[in-house]
Amino acid sequence: MSEDRYLTFALGKGRLANKTMELLEKIGITCEEMKDKNSRKLIFVNEDLKLKFFLSKGPDVPTYVEYGAADIGVVGKDTIMEENRRIYEVLDLGYGKCRMCVCGPKSAKELLQHHEMIRVASKYPNIAKDYFYNKKHQTVDIIKLNGSVELGPIVKLADVIVDIVETGSTLKENGLEVLEEICPLSARMIVNQVSMQMEPERIKKLITELKSHL
Repeated sequence: MSEDRYLTFALGKGRLANKTMELLEKIGITCEEMKDKNSRKLIFVNEDLKLKFFLSKGPDVPTYVEYGAADIGVVGKDTIMEENRRIYEVLDLGYGKCRMCVCGPKSAKELLQHHEMIRVASKYPNIAKDYFYNKKHQTVDIIKLNGSVELGPIVKLADVIVDIVETGSTLKENGLEVLEEICPLSARMIVNQVSMQMEPERIKKLITELKSHL
């Protein structure tokens, strides 16, 4: 592959992007342009290393990577599962740790055991569907919400919710608890399938160097 080709990174905005840049700095990859908090730029470049970076909303990262607009992406495992894109997941970066869980009032625990038809509210309808249909073999009515999913059971819109749990304090404050754990989550590095074939040396070297710092 020609030496003048840039490798492009798509990073989920916010904490994830900051943690990723900290990690990349440990292996000598920096991007001074990104440190300018007032910058209006959308794409940041490191000319010496032939690297480009851009920030996007988490759910869009796997899309950019699948279609080759980015060679590499960093995003939460929850987004990878929900978006279900054709990409390679190559590295668990270990930060942004949390859990995907089924939560609700204590009284709802029984509904989960008897395979009753229940209503489930979630920002992650695909994850919820996969868990209830394919793992629990329970028929459920899934309602997609975009905001505070905890409201679902409180206002009787749903029996339970499927959501990310970090500390569980929001649940507790609202009289809810974790009823079942679906899976652990953390930040992952993903790679475009064609990029992996065209730039195997550069990408594998990057993965190896990152692994040594995890």
